[in-house]
Amino acid sequence: MRRLYLSIGLAVVSLFGAAGFGQVADSARDLQLQQRLQELQGFELDTRLLADTDIPADQRALIDFGGYFSPQYYSIDDDNNDNHGLREWQLVGYLRANFDGANEIFMRASVAYDDYNAGDSFDGFGSRLIDPDFDRAYYRFDLQRYEAAYDGKFINYDVNFEGGRDLVYWGNGLAMGEVIDGVTPKFSWGPLVLSTVAGDTPLRTVDIQPDRPAFDFNTDRGFFGAMLTVNIGSQHPYVYGVVQRDWNSQNVSTVDGIVTRYAYNSDYIGAGSTGSITDHIQYGVEGVFECGNTLSDSSAVMPGTFELVQVPQTRNNINAYAADVKIDYVPQDIHNSRLSVEGIVASGDPDRGLTNTTANGNAPNTPDNAFNAFGLVSTGLAFGAPVSNLAIFRAGASCFPFALHDGLRRLQVGMDVYWFNKCQADAPIDESTNPATYLGWEPDLYLNWEVVSDLTLTLRYGVFNPNLKAFGNDKARQFLYTGAVIAF
Repeated sequence: MRRLYLSIGLAVVSLFGAAGFGQVADSARDLQLQQRLQELQGFELDTRLLADTDIPADQRALIDFGGYFSPQYYSIDDDNNDNHGLREWQLVGYLRANFDGANEIFMRASVAYDDYNAGDSFDGFGSRLIDPDFDRAYYRFDLQRYEAAYDGKFINYDVNFEGGRDLVYWGNGLAMGEVIDGVTPKFSWGPLVLSTVAGDTPLRTVDIQPDRPAFDFNTDRGFFGAMLTVNIGSQHPYVYGVVQRDWNSQNVSTVDGIVTRYAYNSDYIGAGSTGSITDHIQYGVEGVFECGNTLSDSSAVMPGTFELVQVPQTRNNINAYAADVKIDYVPQDIHNSRLSVEGIVASGDPDRGLTNTTANGNAPNTPDNAFNAFGLVSTGLAFGAPVSNLAIFRAGASCFPFALHDGLRRLQVGMDVYWFNKCQADAPIDESTNPATYLGWEPDLYLNWEVVSDLTLTLRYGVFNPNLKAFGNDKARQFLYTGAVIAF
């Protein structure tokens, strides 16, 4: 049985576009931003395409397949205020097979062609075909549904096993929001739910350390963790722990005679809650403590000169934190309006040169107080910095303004406004800055329009307005994305 999902339309044009603006970038920061936007797109696609997984009792099997073609255009200013133009042509297909609601197989793959303006590709290789790959591919088994379908029994506990490639997203996505190849068993009994993960990153994952060799196409990090959630009415408090181990084989670099070794092994202990306070107010709160160990910077400036010299690397303890609080007001009106506010804070380290590197990173024989994690949190279209040494406030709103008008009732508009600060003025972020607290502000605008059942148009525009004292210039950085989705 084949069913076409119009929800694909809004999803796949998505929050930010799919394969982004190139696979290998000469600017590490731009490549990491690309990865975060891709993951946010995938998360948006998952929540829409896979939202309705209940199978009618009289339907023993469901075979659901389809796809879409998406022409897209990007115009991006990088952190040097150089503009990059890209036209991308993307083809995506998916297949889901569900038997009695108890056994499910899901696969989603894409292929794309990136057509850059002359000289605009980040890696210098120009326009090219992006190799086909699966961004989701897994098998899922649900014991409770199996017992109901085959034995006619209802049990008050459940075992949900999943194995393959899928996004693991816990809490607000502050520490854990990563695509993992592995297993994610989930156990529930009454109000208790225990979610677990054991696996590693897909090889093409863009690493959080942008100075490591092959960080943009050869990443291998292992993840092992568990999250316990207690469902108390509409409140869902939770605690979790995640162990991340650096298994990267390409972990030594030599630049201008300076040899740098890489090993970032981090552990995360988090707690928080999600739920609703009233029928109209929803919330999510998460706090994380990060520990573990990492290797220090490998060089120092020779006194009296500007020459870098090799110094012994030391294994330093990590001692960092982060928190995220967000509140949504949903009036439940005919326009599907939503108002939201969010605050994010993450610690930094003043003896680092950059907040997320080993070279020019943490000073030898000192604790590393910079928070670096594997979460999935939006920090703006144009700025898009990793959540480290940042204090961010966001306010947003969205609605369907023409809900009563035929032809326009599926047109959604929205806006987010960000204010960016450093958590510590004398500590770095992921790009060069001066000692200043206020970094700048950014408005992001978006539009989704489901024109007909198989055609959706989208627009994303963001502009980061930097603080002159922090960056040494106040030239705005812009991000523009337009695209269409043609479902089939």
